[in-house]
Amino acid sequence: MLTANKLMPQGRGLAPVLLKRAATVELDWDVRQKSRFDATDSTGRHLGIFLPRGTVVRGGDVLVVEDGSLVRVLAAPQAVLRITPCAEHGTPFDLTRAAYHLGNRHVPIELHPEYLQIEPDHVLADMLRSQHLTVREVQAAFEPEGGAYGAQGGGHGHGHGHHHDHGHAHAHAHGHGHDHHAAGHGAGAGHVHGPGCGHDHGHEHKHDHGRHTAAHAGHAHGPSATAPVPHGAPGHVHGPDCRHGHHHGDGHDAAPAPVAMQFHPRRPAGA
Repeated sequence: MLTANKLMPQGRGLAPVLLKRAATVELDWDVRQKSRFDATDSTGRHLGIFLPRGTVVRGGDVLVVEDGSLVRVLAAPQAVLRITPCAEHGTPFDLTRAAYHLGNRHVPIELHPEYLQIEPDHVLADMLRSQHLTVREVQAAFEPEGGAYGAQGGGHGHGHGHHHDHGHAHAHAHGHGHDHHAAGHGAGAGHVHGPGCGHDHGHEHKHDHGRHTAAHAGHAHGPSATAPVPHGAPGHVHGPDCRHGHHHGDGHDAAPAPVAMQFHPRRPAGA
């Protein structure tokens, strides 16, 4: 007995001439959903199939035998129930409803735009007929839909391999940082920031008072100031509501020098 432990889905990568010359093996669904089974190919060779657990063999797949020969798998016709909408008062939507109810029962279903196919089950057949669907038994290859997350992809080996995120990754990290507003920020040139602008104004106003020396012309804070700022003078005006947090390290918090006081005791009367 020869063994085969490699499967090439739909014979992808093989030249058509090799597929045409390959031996064939005809298997029904009951056998093809197993990962280990015996079979006899079209040349009469007895094969032992040992595939990774969970592998499902589809019609059109190619087995690679230990001697290097190829065996093409054919889905054998078998008894199935073919489900179609009622010709008199049914609609194509009835198939969608039927697929929903069958899926809730974890029934393997072969999906087609015009019909569904399932393995014979008289209880399910009666349920479907009660939903005004036509159910009849036919002999046909059975290729039920695979799991949405299964290794085989769709029910017919269509492993497209493309991911439908298209690489967009809509996390647009524009990196504004408001650095690009430096030229027009505050100049009123087009970009206006207000309470409803919606931008995150993390500007961190670090007031370097070394730069304000010329503009502040006598920046007066505290009782020890000698030159008060003229009213309406240009520059940076600080008041109770300026909200700038004056921790400038410019000596504004220094306590005034203590005043020396002299104590004169009172002399008693008649002294």
